[in-house]
Amino acid sequence: MVLPLNPDIRATFLPPVMEARRWLEGVAFPPERPLINVSQAAPMEAPPEGLRQALADAALNQPEAHLYGPVLGLPELRAEVASQWSVAYGGTIAPEEVAITQGCNQAFCTVITTLASAGDEVLLPTPWYFNHKMWLDMQGVGAVPLPTGAGLIPDPDEAAALITPRTRAIVLVTPNNPGGVEYPAETLRAFYDLAKTRGIALILDETYRDFDARTGAPHDLFADPDWRGTLIHLYSFSKAYRLTGHRVGAIVADAARLSEAEKFLDCVAICPSQLGQIGALWGMRNLSQWVAGERDEILARRKAMSEGFAKLPGWKLLGCGAFFAYAEHPHPLPSPELAKRLVREVGILLLPGTMFRPEGDPRGEREVRIAFANIGVGDIARLIARLAAWQS
Repeated sequence: MVLPLNPDIRATFLPPVMEARRWLEGVAFPPERPLINVSQAAPMEAPPEGLRQALADAALNQPEAHLYGPVLGLPELRAEVASQWSVAYGGTIAPEEVAITQGCNQAFCTVITTLASAGDEVLLPTPWYFNHKMWLDMQGVGAVPLPTGAGLIPDPDEAAALITPRTRAIVLVTPNNPGGVEYPAETLRAFYDLAKTRGIALILDETYRDFDARTGAPHDLFADPDWRGTLIHLYSFSKAYRLTGHRVGAIVADAARLSEAEKFLDCVAICPSQLGQIGALWGMRNLSQWVAGERDEILARRKAMSEGFAKLPGWKLLGCGAFFAYAEHPHPLPSPELAKRLVREVGILLLPGTMFRPEGDPRGEREVRIAFANIGVGDIARLIARLAAWQS
C-alpha cells in the first residue's frame, strides 16, 4: 500500500543546498586542492567566546531556559529589537509589534500563512530565494516571477502590472539573496507606496542588514506613522551572531497580525529556542563593535570578489554584496552540469542559477551563485584562480 502524498509537496523541488551536497558523494579532494564550499551562506565558525559563555551560563544556571517560553518570544528580546530598530530606522516600533521565531525561514512561513491561502499569489523578484519559492509551492500559493534587469533591481512599475485580485504580497530581500545587491531606499519606498495603494503587504526580508555596505538606515519606511498594515519586516540573528544552529529570527509587524501569527507558531514550534534567544539578546547588548568588525571583513571579501571577477575572462558579475556574488558564466554547459563538473574537476561547490529561476527560464543556465562570506580573502583568490584555469 502506498500512502497518499500531498500533491503540492510532491511538486515542490528538493532543497537545493541538500541536493548540492549530494554532488560531493564519492568525490575525493586532494590535500593540495581542498574543497572550496561556497554553496551555502552560513557562518562556519562558533559565536564569540562571550556569547558562548552566556549560553553556557544560561544552560547551567537558568532552569527556565530549558522550559517552554512565550510563543512570540522572550519579552526582553522583543523589547530590545523594538528599541534598537526604532533608533536604527528612525521610527516607532513597540515590543508587541515584534515576534521571535525559529529562524528567518520560519518568520517568512508564518507571515505567508497569515496572508495567503491556496490559489492566492505573491510576487517574488527573480532570481529568487529558493526557500521562499518552496514554501509558496507547498502551500499552493502562486509565486509570480517579477523579472529584474541589469543590476538585479526590481521595477515597481513592472510589479504593478503583475498585481491581480489574488495578489496578497510583494516580497523583497535586501541585501539580496541570491543576488547580493542592496536595494536603493527610493526603490523600497516606491514598492511600499505601491503595496499600500493596492492594499497588499510588502514583506521586506532584511536578513543581511548588518552587512550592508552603506552607512545609516537602508530605508525610512518605519518612519512613516502608517507603516502598520502594509510593511512586514523579517530578520535573522543567525548571520550577525553566528547562531545558525540555534535558529533565531524575528518578525516586525502590526500587533493584530502577530496575534494571528501566534496561532501558527503555537502549532509548529510552540516557542522559539530559549537558549538561542538568550544568546541573541546578549549579542544585541554586547556585540555591536564585534559585529562591526564582522561587517568590515565581509566588505573586504566583497572587494576581493569584485576585483577577482574583473580579471576573470568571460565571466560577468551581475551582483555582489552581503554574503553573495551572482555571476554569469562563459561556458557552453548549462549551469547544473557546470556546477557538478566544478566539484569533480576543480573542487568548487557552488549553486547553479537554475535553482533561483522559474523552471525553463534560460537565464538560469548561464548563472551561478557564490556564497563568498564562507571563505576568506585567500580562498577567494584560489577560487578565482581555479575558475580561470578551468576549461569546459
